[in-house]
Amino acid sequence: MFQIYRKEIEWGGKTLTLETGKIARQADGAVLATLGETSVLCTAVAAKSARPGQDFFPLTVNYQEKAFAAGKIPGGFFKREGRPSEHETLTSRLIDRPIRPLFPKEFKCETQVICTVLSIDGENSADIVALIGASAALTISGVPFFGPIAGARVGYIDGDYVLNPTKTQMEDSQLDLVVAGTSEGVLMVESEASELSESVMLGAVNFGHTEMQAAIAAIIDLAESAAKEPRDLPEEAPEAASLRETLNSLRGKVEAGYAISEKTARQAALAEVKAEAKDVAGEDADEVLVGSLMKELEADVVRSSILKTGQRIDGRDTKTVRPIVAEVGLLPRTHGSSLFTRGETQALAVTTLGTGQDEQIIDALDGEYRSRFMLHYNFPPYSVGEAGRTGSPGRREIGHGKLAWRAINPVLPTKEAFPYTLRTVSEVTESNGSSSMATVCGTSLSMMDAGVPLARPVAGIAMGLIKDGDDFAVLSDILGDEDHLGDMDFKVAGSEEGITALQMDIKITSITPEIMEIALNQAKDGRMHILGEMSKALTSARDSLADSAPKISTIKIPVDKIRELIGPGGKVIREICEETGAKIDIEDDGTVSVAAISQESSDAAHRRIKEIVAEPELGEIYDGKVVKTVDFGAFVNFLGPRDGLVHISEMKNERVAQTTDVCKEGDIVKVKVIGFDDRGKVKLSMKRVDQETGADLEAAEAEGSDEA
Repeated sequence: MFQIYRKEIEWGGKTLTLETGKIARQADGAVLATLGETSVLCTAVAAKSARPGQDFFPLTVNYQEKAFAAGKIPGGFFKREGRPSEHETLTSRLIDRPIRPLFPKEFKCETQVICTVLSIDGENSADIVALIGASAALTISGVPFFGPIAGARVGYIDGDYVLNPTKTQMEDSQLDLVVAGTSEGVLMVESEASELSESVMLGAVNFGHTEMQAAIAAIIDLAESAAKEPRDLPEEAPEAASLRETLNSLRGKVEAGYAISEKTARQAALAEVKAEAKDVAGEDADEVLVGSLMKELEADVVRSSILKTGQRIDGRDTKTVRPIVAEVGLLPRTHGSSLFTRGETQALAVTTLGTGQDEQIIDALDGEYRSRFMLHYNFPPYSVGEAGRTGSPGRREIGHGKLAWRAINPVLPTKEAFPYTLRTVSEVTESNGSSSMATVCGTSLSMMDAGVPLARPVAGIAMGLIKDGDDFAVLSDILGDEDHLGDMDFKVAGSEEGITALQMDIKITSITPEIMEIALNQAKDGRMHILGEMSKALTSARDSLADSAPKISTIKIPVDKIRELIGPGGKVIREICEETGAKIDIEDDGTVSVAAISQESSDAAHRRIKEIVAEPELGEIYDGKVVKTVDFGAFVNFLGPRDGLVHISEMKNERVAQTTDVCKEGDIVKVKVIGFDDRGKVKLSMKRVDQETGADLEAAEAEGSDEA
């Protein structure tokens, strides 16, 4: 019934298996990829023809995790998987980015790749398995795809590169880098690093590219046995050549348009040229083809100008960074704020400090965990002068926010050193190239303005590439048009000590290590310049927090006292919070964090906590409250939730007939600890304490006797 094809290799000390022919046989390509005990079903399907008038390639990649893969049942009322998590969205982008450039530009049939996690072992990440499986599914599908590609995760532990480190190994790694590419070169890099040098990062990329060749070879071997007949490559429209020559008459006007340095004016001039192109082409010309050829003409104008003259659209050379203005403390009621402007790109970053109760709870396949740092990136349509939809963040916004998160995370203080939950929101208010890197710079400044003691300020820069044959130019601080018409989007963020985040996307088949090295070194120069401009606003964290920020202080209590502090059903801690106005978080190790707006509130909460966890000391005097009266005495609550007994004989220096003759429930009294019974119960005395002054009468009598 099944015709199964299977390829199995040893890769990085683990078994990588690619299997097809048994599951999802109606898809154009379907591969079950397994590494260790992590399995992902990857399918690829492409429509047989493009929709009429289609002027773009509609590729969709969906990575989806199923709770059953980890032996879990989804939470919530409906008990089924819902909208994609942030991790699923980021992994979908991770797969999309390296495969997208490998489809021929003429191919515009709707294509969908779905990667479904079926089993996860908790040690081997599913994202690399999914990327390799998606590549294999496309390679055997018959869809025109200039692959295969593969991907690899690279760690850096004790000075050595590690291929596909496990979750446990990643805890000791200074690097989390994912690289994808073909046999010829690298197509995509995504990473977070602990301020590593350019040479270490380049070495990691080259290491990953070398090691992934075994996986590429395995996909090729599988395809030789199982691949479907390839579809014919789409042919260029017959009229394209003549129409291209006709539209070339507008080259001078396109050049004049791109000679305008201001973005809005440049767009207006180019829009007029595009409108004229429709008239030049004639009424019968295909509008989609005209648009495609005009884009081709624009790209040729911009690219050839840069390669020939070294001068860019806005008049800069290849290495100059646009003018920068960095400002902090703009918003009076926020905890920290900054406005970072670089040319026509601007980000307003606002930082808020919270408590442990504000941490984000993330329910992942490999278990639930908490995140104390959140960075949210928003890209409203007005930032590019458009009217558009607003709502929940899209894939691009989630991806850009995560890139900035990776850039800042390595320099954050530990929770012990700075026990706050951190959230920064970046509102992109203007955009003309690399708003994600503006977000990195703005977030760094905003956090320091809020008093967050970053190890060092962090800046980011976006690099571009124009390549034609053997000629190439690496561009620093690219514009939106240079990103759109160029061959590479290469983003580097870091401190003066080293790189904290690196992301690269290539729009051509690959780039060489030589180009990457040039781009990294040029990015370092640009990053140092940007850090210098940022230092004009702020060089380090402010010494104090904003008045509106919660002040968090911590104390350590014995672990066996945690239950007493919480109380039955949380009653005790709830009462403390209500009475003092403070927020209290308790860790399993006995660390108690108290957050309060005022010092008075903080002191009151600390006092109550200390009362609860303190042990009664013999001879000490305490204020107490009578909670119960009995024939033989009164029970007094005197130290947090702790009660002691004042025997009727210890109430007064005279015979007391009834307990209620001296006190009743609710009375506030002063008591002295005079002993403990065999069960540890506390014995108290009222008669040995002056009920008005709190003076120790017993000690006073002893002192008087000594003087006599």
